[in-house]
Amino acid sequence: MPTIFFYGPELDKDKKRKLISSFTKKASELTGIEEEAFVVYLRNSGPEDVGVGGKLLEDRFKDQ
Repeated sequence: MPTIFFYGPELDKDKKRKLISSFTKKASELTGIEEEAFVVYLRNSGPEDVGVGGKLLEDRFKDQ
């Protein structure tokens, strides 16, 4: 069972539906695996939960 994880900002339900549909269709197209086999997880992660270059994203935005 192929699995796709997406970590990103909070999305409204319509955007979640579109994202899951798009990920599934493209992954199926590229791999030849039927769409029904894919599982997609959407995980919320805001700028206070992610670090890049040793800094929280939220702090990097403040520095700019």
